[in-house]
Amino acid sequence: MKKIALAYSGGLDTTVIVPWLKENYDCEVVAVCGDVGQACDWAGLEKKALSSGASKLIVNDLKKAFVEETLWSLVKSGALYEGRYLLGTAAARPLIAKGLAETALAEGCEAVAHGCTGKGNDQVRFEMGIKAFAPDLEILAPWRIWDMGSREEEVAYLEARGIPVPFKKGDSYSRDDNLWHVSHEGLDLEDPMNEPVLEGMLKMCVPPDQAPDAPEYVELGFEEGVPVSLNGMRMDGLSLVSALNAIGGKHGVGILDMVENRVVGMKSRGVYETPAGSIIMEAHQKLEQLCLDRKAMSFKATVAQRFAELLYEGEWYSPLMDAVNAFVDSTQKVVAGTVKLKLWKGSVSCAGMSSPYSLYDHSLASFATGPLFDHRDATGFINLYSLPVKARGLMKARLAAEPRSQAHGSGGSGMSAAKIAAAY
Repeated sequence: MKKIALAYSGGLDTTVIVPWLKENYDCEVVAVCGDVGQACDWAGLEKKALSSGASKLIVNDLKKAFVEETLWSLVKSGALYEGRYLLGTAAARPLIAKGLAETALAEGCEAVAHGCTGKGNDQVRFEMGIKAFAPDLEILAPWRIWDMGSREEEVAYLEARGIPVPFKKGDSYSRDDNLWHVSHEGLDLEDPMNEPVLEGMLKMCVPPDQAPDAPEYVELGFEEGVPVSLNGMRMDGLSLVSALNAIGGKHGVGILDMVENRVVGMKSRGVYETPAGSIIMEAHQKLEQLCLDRKAMSFKATVAQRFAELLYEGEWYSPLMDAVNAFVDSTQKVVAGTVKLKLWKGSVSCAGMSSPYSLYDHSLASFATGPLFDHRDATGFINLYSLPVKARGLMKARLAAEPRSQAHGSGGSGMSAAKIAAAY
């Protein structure tokens, strides 16, 4: 091999992989990083990549695409993985993988490499994205090849070669961050009995008990399921998410401690910070309650679960995901309006909402009789709606009244008609 493109973050794993690839494949290593809004010293990252042996660092600016192509699709779907996780890491991986594949082809690389472990979700997400855009490139996953099995061995590897170790041993959580979230895994979190020590761990939020005592109200405006304004000011997606991260983080909103099921079959525990995402998703859900009819909401909830699973499992570029997104988009034409939210001590609650497409009608919702509803109509509706239940009740009553031989035929069964009726 002459040239390998490495998905590079500047963390411990990818810092080790650069010299390891050069030693084992006698190759040039091009470090490729996807900028999805993570906190980063880009000049320092380039220096770090070059000092570890990379020939260059290429940064793909993916922030706008991340918001407009992925995050807004996620918001419109209402998807939460296993009912809780806002999919921060999973949402960013497909775009990063696409950028890596396209850069590798443009640079004339023979292979791509990544720093994902054999236990993680990201190996699946990266490789599915790479195969979608560069199916002929070989994919190298050093963690599935080399003999190193711990962070301590990686540190020793770097120290033996005089390469700076890129993390502080006192704060060595495994982290992923982007515009949408920060995740924390490892160390004390690996024992589910340990309560997370939020102070000193969190990067975007304050612990809820340290948030201001006074609540803060924010108002989000939506068009076709997408947030377009904050407190009456129209904003682009990047600016809106960044502003809500600051506001939500100040109030300790969006902190989640969760044990989840990974793609490869094991469970893992993480603490997630998603302040803007938690606010936006809550507002969007409230607006849908106002604008979508009962059956559309019910079916969309099923689709949201499948959306979450597909995104979590790295199938963003699959035909099924295209179809799911098409359905979701079709439901969002009427999801427009304004939602006011109250932020206080880690909580988000709705403080009011309105929409020109609202299906809420006061004359229907009121206990008083209005022109659109006649209470007497409910009698016929309930008679028809309850007909299957009534038929079942009549059958049970008939069985209970019949002798045993009649209830179960001439052969008998040893069960009384009453027991047969009770079994239904």
